[in-house]
Amino acid sequence: MKYKKPKFWDCPKTSFWSIILYPFSIIYLLLFNLVKILKIQEKFQIPIICIGNIYLGGTGKTPLVLEVFNIVKSSGKNPGIVKKSYDYLYDEITMLQKTGKIFLDKDRKKSINSLISSDYNVAILDDGFQDYSIDKSFSILCFNGNQLIGNGFLIPAGPLRENFNSIKRADCIIINGDKNYKFEDKVKKISKEIKIFYSKYKIANLNSFKNKKIIAFTGIGNPSNFFKLLKDNNIKLLKSFAFPDHHNYSDQELKKLQKISTENQAIIITTEKDYCRLNENFKSNCEFVKVNLDKENKKDFINLIKSKI
Repeated sequence: MKYKKPKFWDCPKTSFWSIILYPFSIIYLLLFNLVKILKIQEKFQIPIICIGNIYLGGTGKTPLVLEVFNIVKSSGKNPGIVKKSYDYLYDEITMLQKTGKIFLDKDRKKSINSLISSDYNVAILDDGFQDYSIDKSFSILCFNGNQLIGNGFLIPAGPLRENFNSIKRADCIIINGDKNYKFEDKVKKISKEIKIFYSKYKIANLNSFKNKKIIAFTGIGNPSNFFKLLKDNNIKLLKSFAFPDHHNYSDQELKKLQKISTENQAIIITTEKDYCRLNENFKSNCEFVKVNLDKENKKDFINLIKSKI
């Protein structure tokens, strides 16, 4: 979904706009539950690993999909990635295609059947936690430690696609950020069976940006997280520009960035997702930040994934 996240979504106190939009959240919930009731769940002959979220955007699903894909492949299986087909998601699709085969369709069940008929034996769903038509073998929910569940309201009064209680359907939670025992307690009150892991982004090409003047821009779900990552790694940010999620950059916008860069003798950097959406001419004037997931108790996580396939 293309959108620019409202600031009040992450406000810890109930805001004016949350109150105004709350009736629409009730309508959203009623429609969501109606669709859920009408869905006929299908069970497949192969393991289905779902990597999803309940917070809309910016939770770190894509890097985790890549990591889980590599874990499954290293175990001797032949995994494929299933993603719902939307034109605006070509940035994520481009990233995923570098790693493995992607099956795209508006109907995920059709993609899974295509995957099976092509002799793949594990399906990794990039998103799909809210798709009740598929019986998943193992579900992982992603949270960003900076936002967690935001103000706790459903769309559009808040950022949640489902109520927090929906995490009881998950087998595992990944929190990208620092330890948060308060949030862990909140999770355990709903289900003591959920495994909780922590991860952090590590900049693989950090030396390319150290001691240099930097202009940063991004159009992702939570742009502030990208800028915070740069600052936490002592990257000198002269200016930063945030755009809507999955933004298609115009020539005018890119020329403006290039002008600011030239005037300040600075390097332009962005995320790998954003880089996929740039025209070829601008790519030569821009670098992307390569990030890896550094996971706590990584061996335990790997063993958990392998036990489900």
